[in-house]
Amino acid sequence: MPLVKAAVESEIARLELALEEARQRVKPFETRYGISSERFATDMAAEDLAGRDDEYIQWAGEFILLQRLQTKLQNLRRIRYG
Repeated sequence: MPLVKAAVESEIARLELALEEARQRVKPFETRYGISSERFATDMAAEDLAGRDDEYIQWAGEFILLQRLQTKLQNLRRIRYG
C-alpha cells in the first residue's frame, strides 16, 4: 500500500502544480475583461471579446483544462487507504 499511496501523492503534487499554472493562464483574461472564468463560460460569446474567436477559444480551452484538473485533484484527494 505504501507504493500506491506514494504514487497518488506524487500525482496530487503534479496536479496541484498544473492547476496553479492553469490559473495563471486564465488570470490575464479575467483581469482584461473584469469577470471570472465561471461567468465567462456561462455569459460570454466570441463576439464579446476584443480578440474574437481566437481569444474565446484560448480562454475557454484553458478554463476547461482548469476544471478537469480540479476534478481529478478532488477525486485523488478522496482516496482513503485501509
